Amino acid sequence: MGTISQFRDRLRPPAQRIESEEAAISTARDLATAFRREASERDINRILPFAELDALSISGLTAITVPPDHEGLDVPNALLAEIVAIIAEADASIGETLENHFSALETLRIQAGEDLKASLFARALLGDRFASATFAEGCEVTDEGPGYRLSGRTRQAAGILYADWIAAALTLPPGRPVTLYLTGSDEDLQVVDDWDGFGQRTNGSATTIAGALHVNTAAIAPASSFGYSTGMSLRLLLKAGVSLGIARAAWADLMTAIGDRAAVLSHLGKHAVGIEATAAALERAGRKLDFAQVNPVEAAMADAHFSASAAAIIAGDTALAAANALFELAGQASAGIGLNLDRHWRNARIHALSLPRDRMLRSAGEYMSKQA
Repeated sequence: MGTISQFRDRLRPPAQRIESEEAAISTARDLATAFRREASERDINRILPFAELDALSISGLTAITVPPDHEGLDVPNALLAEIVAIIAEADASIGETLENHFSALETLRIQAGEDLKASLFARALLGDRFASATFAEGCEVTDEGPGYRLSGRTRQAAGILYADWIAAALTLPPGRPVTLYLTGSDEDLQVVDDWDGFGQRTNGSATTIAGALHVNTAAIAPASSFGYSTGMSLRLLLKAGVSLGIARAAWADLMTAIGDRAAVLSHLGKHAVGIEATAAALERAGRKLDFAQVNPVEAAMADAHFSASAAAIIAGDTALAAANALFELAGQASAGIGLNLDRHWRNARIHALSLPRDRMLRSAGEYMSKQA
């Protein structure tokens, strides 16, 4: 149990292979068109998108960050953020699930040994989905055989309900931070659907409870020793991608709901510029992260983290502004309960709460002060 050799039985066909960046973005657009049709109904009734997540897996889109050394495509990070934004525009909860999945794969890439990477990247190529989580304080960990016996619970994290594998951060005694790679179907691992937020209602957030779970040493990877890992920066960049998708969704619905556009063109222009500027911030942060991944020195990783932080903050503000504008500019035409247009504001607000904004702003100020 808890070893890399015990794989979950697949309930879906093996994934297709996406062979080019053009195919990746085309696939994302096709899936987004399908996901958009019932996104509002899923939000209203909290219908979990298992079928939609399986379609993502089967398409091969969930494997596009697997490194070439493991037979993957490894798309540039700016393109990855745009793909997440495309999916999030159709359904922000599915976009957030992808955010966590790709972040977990980056953590695997930078932390794990070759055997573990080979095993789990092979699973990703077959369509397995990953989610990151962190064990809460108070876990009981004891040495047992070639590994550890673990009892405790993780904090809530998006995508856990849909994950085949959970990359769970934990500090082993006497203070060694690691990531455990756990199979979602392990009988000693319970996944609890306990999300009750008013936004991102179908993002698969859940708590994982380990009851006397044995974790083999082969499924454990040491955490990065750098203060700013590329895994952290990618998570921020993809958070920005989800927020950009929410902003675009609110804008699209505003264009449908608004009456006399001529009367509010300057207001529309302000939000259009904000969305375009946000997309540019994501592209810049993506390029810096590309550089940090191939040149993983502390200066490059700190620079990538600064730009990714800036993109995440800017995108969060843009999403909230666009969602507010939908009601301010469209007026009563946007207020019908059946339209469910308030989901854009709810999604933007809840997603923004996952950012430690004040801490990130202090860190950004400290970083730029050192550059002066």
